[in-house]
Amino acid sequence: MGMNVGKTAVVTGGGTGIGKAVALALAAAGYQVMLAGRRQALLDEVVAEARQRLDTGDRVQALATDVCDPVAVERLFAHTVQRFGRVDLLFNNAGRGNPPGSFLDWTPAQWREVVDVNLNGMFYCLQQAFRTMRDQSPRGGRIINNGSISAHAPRPNSMAYTATKHAVMGLTKTAALDGRAWDIAVGQIDIGNAMTDLAARMARGVPQAHGEIAVEPTIDVDVVGQSVLYMASLPLEANVLFHTVMATKMPFVGRG
Repeated sequence: MGMNVGKTAVVTGGGTGIGKAVALALAAAGYQVMLAGRRQALLDEVVAEARQRLDTGDRVQALATDVCDPVAVERLFAHTVQRFGRVDLLFNNAGRGNPPGSFLDWTPAQWREVVDVNLNGMFYCLQQAFRTMRDQSPRGGRIINNGSISAHAPRPNSMAYTATKHAVMGLTKTAALDGRAWDIAVGQIDIGNAMTDLAARMARGVPQAHGEIAVEPTIDVDVVGQSVLYMASLPLEANVLFHTVMATKMPFVGRG
């Protein structure tokens, strides 16, 4: 824990699922953590859990933030710097799934909602993190974008999610290149079937490429927390550009 004292992380989508698990892992490792998410009540529960379980005191804070709103994102980073002095790590995690049903029936608004969170929101957070890390002293920091197995291969009927997650890979690669100038390391974690509310349907069965429904294996979400912690633990001259962590037996590698 001693290594990370004074280090600050911002975690978006921090009230539930992967964001919550990563926030708690970072807090346990000594980080100061600023949680962001749309619902203050859920964020407050995570802060309370960290305080109770990990004895974090005031090291874990929360600010309700809609990443689709660039003004709110700017406020998040300003608030974090004001509260903790700097930003060493952004876990750029806020995201949402596909609209229900076939993409043939989606409205333009439904499509835009996914793009707005998964691509635009990811960009606004990346941009603010870059500005903050560029201007602080000592300068630099690390950004870890939450991609997905869907950044590599689609599931059936997942047009919006898959397209935006492929776009996240473009953000990661370009930001990793542009970050060199300011000692900013940018990487991406691609997670396969971590057990969260979002993935609970895996255990009930999900559509496969050949049209059948099959139950898929999952991994404990705390494994993801450990993976992000590993990526974050490296010195800034080293970067995990892409890290895929998945259920060993999930039908991703091969032909189903």
